[in-house]
Amino acid sequence: MRLVVTGRDGQVATSLLAAGQGRDGIEVVAVGRPAFDLAQPDTVFDAIAAARPDVVVSAAAYTAVDQAEDQPELAFAVNAVGAGKVAEAAARLGVPVIHLSTDYVFDGSKDDAYVETDATAPLGVYGASKLAGEQAVAALNPRHLILRTAWVYSPFGKNFVKTMLRLARDRDEIAVVADQWGNPTSALDIADAILHAAAMLRDDKAFDGYGIYHLAGTGETNWSGFARHIVETSRTHGGPHARIRDIATSDYPTKAQRPANSRLSSEKFASAFEWTAPVWQVSAEKVVCRLAGSKTKQALSA
Repeated sequence: MRLVVTGRDGQVATSLLAAGQGRDGIEVVAVGRPAFDLAQPDTVFDAIAAARPDVVVSAAAYTAVDQAEDQPELAFAVNAVGAGKVAEAAARLGVPVIHLSTDYVFDGSKDDAYVETDATAPLGVYGASKLAGEQAVAALNPRHLILRTAWVYSPFGKNFVKTMLRLARDRDEIAVVADQWGNPTSALDIADAILHAAAMLRDDKAFDGYGIYHLAGTGETNWSGFARHIVETSRTHGGPHARIRDIATSDYPTKAQRPANSRLSSEKFASAFEWTAPVWQVSAEKVVCRLAGSKTKQALSA
């Protein structure tokens, strides 16, 4: 199976490339700029076609949540129009597309974990652009899996875990928001889930479960709880440590409003694909252990 993933340097793409190594019958190929550029839709089909996919993973996206408020045209060009072009390219090649989306399609007002049938109501440009991307993908390729995930981190790229470890090297105390709740999700787990789902799509030609799924880490916490687990795990393994001080969202204003509740129920994905993410603390510890052993700031800022 040849899996072609968009966004060569993203957390999920990098995790997929790592996960595909050494797995019999699986080859993961990443396409990225300049040959492939979501902001340049004319590049999309040729780049994907040249990679000869059996399954396309649409992971590339505009992810600067606050910056999107000032760049709505670019956010929609990449996350909506570009995502649609990827799905369309897969359809023209006769293969399914697995598209990554986000908890930001919801407004966070629900008391419980969100399920796939809950009404969407994005609070900002980023969430609205990703929702438009979901709609474009569904319209342009009937063989689609749209995977909404949340609070993604990994040993790669920029993410919350790496930020906490970097700050812990330089500070005795870090203030972290305590009134936003969600499911920390390792991109390494997302990659494993995608490979699992893609194999099912390859093997079951009559698969009829295409649609929207939630895919997030098992268990919930708030940002400060996540931060405490990161720094305590780091200290245990000889890495940087700092005190975590709880603050409210109102104490840390941002240009884009974040949902207070980002919890996602992944029961539908678990039922359809017989795959469940590990408890979030276990996955986080694996990533922190990889990062905490690094003695250089460069590794944490990469």
